[in-house]
Amino acid sequence: MNGTGGDARLRAVAELARAVAAAKSPMEAAVAAASSARVALGGSMSAISRWERDRGRLRVLVNDGDLAPGEEPQPAEEVYSVADFPEIVEFLHAKWTEGGEPHAWIETAEGPAQARGGAYCHQRVATLRRRGRTSCVVAPILLHGLAWGELYVARGAGRPVFDRDDAEFATVLATLTAAGIAQTERLAEVRRLAFSDPLTGLANRRAVDQRLEEAVERHRADGTPVSLVVCDLNGLKRVNDQLGHAVGDRLLVGFGSVLSLCGAALEGSLVARLGGDEFCLLSVGHRAEEVVAVAEELCVRTKWLGLGDGVAVGVASTDAEIGVVTSGRRLFRLADAAQYRAKALHSVEPVVAGRGAPEDPVVRLADQPAGHDVERRRFRGRD
Repeated sequence: MNGTGGDARLRAVAELARAVAAAKSPMEAAVAAASSARVALGGSMSAISRWERDRGRLRVLVNDGDLAPGEEPQPAEEVYSVADFPEIVEFLHAKWTEGGEPHAWIETAEGPAQARGGAYCHQRVATLRRRGRTSCVVAPILLHGLAWGELYVARGAGRPVFDRDDAEFATVLATLTAAGIAQTERLAEVRRLAFSDPLTGLANRRAVDQRLEEAVERHRADGTPVSLVVCDLNGLKRVNDQLGHAVGDRLLVGFGSVLSLCGAALEGSLVARLGGDEFCLLSVGHRAEEVVAVAEELCVRTKWLGLGDGVAVGVASTDAEIGVVTSGRRLFRLADAAQYRAKALHSVEPVVAGRGAPEDPVVRLADQPAGHDVERRRFRGRD
């Protein structure tokens, strides 16, 4: 496709819209948009870049097509100072103050004589020449009324330069790209809210349930150890009653930070607030003794908060004498029973399920049928 023909461009618009609509993340949307836009405009390569306003630079997210040496499909660190591309700021500002909307502009390897749209950037011209390309079209990607980044499409040597119609078409493609990125950002935010605790910023019970079942499946398949640390923050009710809920919230946030700090020693662990004064840490791939050491450190560090009455901590691990674990529910019940016993004993150290094998009271308590013992705390697992 060479960028001409009304029917072809309508099909190209439909293809780009379909591609970005199928994306599940902003990066997937950028990858899909870069590829579709390159084909639609008859370019040899394309790129999507993000404008990092707070750092005054453009970060290239994706390069697509016939790439030059040094260009990577998804570069880890390809950034350019906005000082080298001032037209991004100047051009957008001019268009907004004129009361119009920003649209695409063209640069060519020939420099100002061939440039369209009132923009001219020595850096872009130098880059075109260095990489053997004849011209490029640059279209701003706008989200929520602000310049989010840009769509860049270039043509290689021997190809005709872009013209005004191409620039207008690039503006349409950038608008579709913006819609796709906005949609995936909204979905990402919905997922974040669905799996996080709004007060502490930690994961929530839903996230733990999902990750735990996946971890237990992995354990059953290859024996990877899975451990769960369940914590009950002591004294929260007293803090709320005597000092107010705002102070109680600070205690919860503070404990969440301590738990996160300790959990960082177990790479890949998930730290979560289950609700109220209950928290947990899920570890995959670490031996039981490593997890217990972290739980012990947690008990010590919690005293530094200066509020509350410490923490009751229970640990359950497939890497311990707790019997066969075939579901996340059983591991949760074991960790919960260990935490319950720690609370009943006013223990300043974690209680570990299986340490009293084969007659460990924690394991017996966890394996009791629901409702069998009136003093047995109701477990959070679904029976």
